[in-house]
Amino acid sequence: MKKQYDEAAKKKIKQTMDEWKEGKLKSGTSGKKVKSQKQAVAIGISEARREGDQVPDKKKSSD
Repeated sequence: MKKQYDEAAKKKIKQTMDEWKEGKLKSGTSGKKVKSQKQAVAIGISEARREGDQVPDKKKSSD
């Protein structure tokens, strides 16, 4: 069975995506505006994981 995001994580990712759509999302320490949708999702997942929300594990490379 696939691991799912819990409601708190979904809410955090949605909030991050809304910031990205409005052009207000800034990246970490550099503070530059985020232009990529994929980067915005990654930031949302990272913030949710940091807050302890249930998020699927990071994918591991097969090298």
